[in-house]
Amino acid sequence: MVKASKTLLDGLGDHPVLAVDTAPIIYWLEGHPRLVDRFAPVFEAAESGRAEIVISTITLAEVLAGPLRAGNELLTAQYREALTRGRGWQALPLDAEVATEAARIRAVYRLRLPDAVQVATAIRAGAAALVTHDRELCRVKGLRVIGAE
Repeated sequence: MVKASKTLLDGLGDHPVLAVDTAPIIYWLEGHPRLVDRFAPVFEAAESGRAEIVISTITLAEVLAGPLRAGNELLTAQYREALTRGRGWQALPLDAEVATEAARIRAVYRLRLPDAVQVATAIRAGAAALVTHDRELCRVKGLRVIGAE
């Protein structure tokens, strides 16, 4: 009998909505030698229609900064298209509601503003979990945080 390996998606139910922080996306896009395998199931699930990924506009800006810094407009456009219109992907705008929630989270947990926006985006999206590599976000009560081992 072959035992299935455990993935980040275990226990999240069928077709979960996952809020994804910036680092896992960069690890995946750049093929990080140690961390791409940890986060790959999340992106494979979205690609196959088994999960939905929600990102904040902060994540979009952070991911696009790399190719822009390199002067690669084509890659910037490809990343933007994939992260905002790719199968299973949605960028949630930073509106007044998300900003207010982020301010509350920042005040309570003393997180940096970009991290508080990530958490607020996950809450606003009704995400089953926030996928991150940031251990600090594990302190937030009432939000399942995965990937920050």
